[in-house]
Amino acid sequence: MKQYRGVILDVDGTLVDSNDAHARAWVAAFAEAGAEVEFAAVRRLIGMGGDKLMPEVSDFNGTDERSEAVSRRRAAIFKERYLPTLNAFRGVRELLAALRGRGLRLAVASSAKKDELGPLLDVAGAADLIEARTSADDAAESKPDPDIVLAAMRSLGMAPPELIMLGDTPYDLAACQRAGIAMIGLRSGGWGDADLAGCVAVYANCAELLERLDESPLGRATSAG
Repeated sequence: MKQYRGVILDVDGTLVDSNDAHARAWVAAFAEAGAEVEFAAVRRLIGMGGDKLMPEVSDFNGTDERSEAVSRRRAAIFKERYLPTLNAFRGVRELLAALRGRGLRLAVASSAKKDELGPLLDVAGAADLIEARTSADDAAESKPDPDIVLAAMRSLGMAPPELIMLGDTPYDLAACQRAGIAMIGLRSGGWGDADLAGCVAVYANCAELLERLDESPLGRATSAG
């Protein structure tokens, strides 16, 4: 079995049950701007950068001042209405602690903005276990482009073969494939095995991965020292 030295972590849908909340915040922000978008259409794009999501569901191009206003409003709605209601998935902290105990170094690669990422990691109960954090603010291009994943890789000072990512969306997977990094997929974000084809393994959630850790691709690890 291949030995990894580091794990790159997605947050939304992977550590925290927040994908529906992000979609609802987008729908509300679009509505305030006079654009009606379907929840289902937005929901299937959560995990993709907001600049790429917007033109997929509306006539907003994702980069102009009008789009940036909607993006800012979405962030405010998410933090005010939804962030206080969120919960971590079962087994998250226990899994991350187990990975640290095996000598693996942990970094986050999230499409969230920096001011959202800290509170989300607090919800996950994972802030003290994470060595490095990269967010949408650290990347020129958002997922499914590889920039955020590559930024996390650089923060750990490792090469692609030494790393594996834990994610929940096909956009995480595409970013990993473009970065040359393997990925373990979790169904907790709402995607199924067909959407996550190309992952080295797929589990229901963090709790199942923890239960099956010894037989998983993370079953053996070398010390990062």
